[in-house]
Amino acid sequence: MSLSIPNLLRSIALAGLAVGSIVAQGPPPPPPPPPPAPLSAVPVPAANPITEAKRVLGKILFWEEQMSSDGTVSCGTCHRPEEGGTDPRLATNPGLDGVFGNADDVNGSPGIVQSDSLSNFTRNAQFLYNRQVTGRRAPDYTGMAYSATGFWDGRAGGTLIDPDTNLVVIPNGAALENQALGPLLATSEMAHAGRVFADVTSRLGSSKPMRLAANVPADMANAIAVNGTYPALFNAAFGSTSITAVRIAMAIATYERTLLPNQSPFDAWTLGNPNALTPAQQQGWGAFNSPGARCNQCHGGATTSDFAFHNLGLRPIAEDSGRQAVTLNVADRGKFKTPWLRNVNLRDRFFHTGRIAGIQNAVGFYGGGAGPNLDNRDPILVGAGFPPQVGDQIVTFLGSLTDPRVPARLFPFDRPTLRTELANPAFRFGPASNGSGGVAPFLITNDYLSRGNPDFRIGVGSGLGGATAYLVFASGTSVPATILNGVPVSLNPALVVASNPYVLSGTGAGQGSATFHASIPDMPSLVGATVSLQWFVIDPAAVGGAAASTAATYTVF
Repeated sequence: MSLSIPNLLRSIALAGLAVGSIVAQGPPPPPPPPPPAPLSAVPVPAANPITEAKRVLGKILFWEEQMSSDGTVSCGTCHRPEEGGTDPRLATNPGLDGVFGNADDVNGSPGIVQSDSLSNFTRNAQFLYNRQVTGRRAPDYTGMAYSATGFWDGRAGGTLIDPDTNLVVIPNGAALENQALGPLLATSEMAHAGRVFADVTSRLGSSKPMRLAANVPADMANAIAVNGTYPALFNAAFGSTSITAVRIAMAIATYERTLLPNQSPFDAWTLGNPNALTPAQQQGWGAFNSPGARCNQCHGGATTSDFAFHNLGLRPIAEDSGRQAVTLNVADRGKFKTPWLRNVNLRDRFFHTGRIAGIQNAVGFYGGGAGPNLDNRDPILVGAGFPPQVGDQIVTFLGSLTDPRVPARLFPFDRPTLRTELANPAFRFGPASNGSGGVAPFLITNDYLSRGNPDFRIGVGSGLGGATAYLVFASGTSVPATILNGVPVSLNPALVVASNPYVLSGTGAGQGSATFHASIPDMPSLVGATVSLQWFVIDPAAVGGAAASTAATYTVF
């Protein structure tokens, strides 16, 4: 019986579909590589052994906002465990060209308002009288105990030298100790100009531990209950009440060495549980190690980092030379340290510029072959790339690197609530009026009015340089502005008290500044008291002869 033409065509079509199905399926994917060896113990320098008293002191110091010269920035302000060890705040540094809103901008961390050696607010060319922003994104600090160097460029080396005696305290393995000291004197992060470690230790010695914070974890609260001053806490940790830069560094580094996120599904897998990773995560592990992705070549092993320095071609080297600025070796130009990937899916910004948002986009950066700037770009990236579906598999695997204690803020990753997370320092209200150059005086209200604050400051900027200014106070809260001779006054005229006159620093319109300083008594009776204030700058170009800032109300706590 002959086969009809329609039946023949149908048979051919069905055969083609069958063959096509076989071809489309292809050979089964290779099994994923075996897991790496488990994470090894954290290296600890012999000169700084871990003790409980030292650990809890380091935890207190890490979260102590009073460590900064203005009382608003702690180490933990920019490094939060539940954010993958980085800073969730979004702030912009304008980059090399100093211009906001273009390609060389960096998403960094807000620090303090620029201040001179007397802690007077001064005008910054880029940020004016606002908080300065660092020129690199805050890196993850967890896992740095495994690295021989600290910071993106590795400038914190392994030898700890006492800044007071210039003697070697720890010959090697002290990158964490050195890294802990850097921000304390960095003028864009925690310090006024000319700050020295004696200023830091003096402030700590007179500060009540964790005065500004709330929801202080039990281990910290219990230590403070037993030893209620910093000299007492240092005595418990080191055997004497002396507060020194080296002891601060040792305590913070000790705390950081105990922050080991080693209870992730990935860790359970490396310890021999074959079902700790889902099939999709194991497939992602295979993609992670694939020839196109080759993530493992820099992020291999249980540490998920080689802690070496690589140039990804992310941005032109002229914007930030990276490791080269430390080593002065031209071969290091544009290189930055490989971060580890534990808890990486908790981070919202990536790379030293922080300009790539979201883990999917960060993985996609490599999928597209990494950055386009070829000068000294790492040879390992030649031919790298993978399609989006492989990127999805890698992202799935990266989720297995999260220790569930970290996002839940469970011990040892618990932390207090910082004052800057609770409330702004002051409630600002009322109108301002322009002075010379059509610029209104800018009220600087970055310090908190807390009892016991040794240097509470209120500043004015953008006034007429060389002009006379007055800070006017009134008890109570805001009132509707009253226009007096064309000048807006947002305080109750019946209650105002004026300060002594200030002569604004600087010259020219919009260039003048002044700072009021006060030491606030540590008196419980002050708590809850309110005071409102406003600056007035005598300026012949202003309506009524004076330019007014906005007003603000503070409440003592």
